[in-house]
Amino acid sequence: MGAILDLNNCLDLTDKRWIDLVKDSYKSFRESTILFGKQMPVNCNPVGDPFSVDKVIRELDCAVIENIHKITGNTEPFDSIRGIFIEGKALYHDAGFYEKTNIQICIRNPNCIKGFFHPRQKVDWP
Repeated sequence: MGAILDLNNCLDLTDKRWIDLVKDSYKSFRESTILFGKQMPVNCNPVGDPFSVDKVIRELDCAVIENIHKITGNTEPFDSIRGIFIEGKALYHDAGFYEKTNIQICIRNPNCIKGFFHPRQKVDWP
């Protein structure tokens, strides 16, 4: 299954200005969590995978992103979020490439989904 997406107002975490906004959101979220005596969420591994370093259950990251909409006030909410996740083992000694590095897109506004399709079968071409 494939989809046609329009990211619209995208919180693009490959862009420095949005990285700084996420840092500010974390600081704000941490301060308010402490102020109200709550527990900070954590990023963690799935049950049964205690040795992974990837922490693919990202409850803290999700809370920080949601907090962005609180600290930015009445500005237009983000329709989508795009981020790079460097995961897995290095491909070789001193590598900058990792086995499971991936780009993820989160669609917050369903109107960004313009359509669905089934990819066509491969056609032999001369």
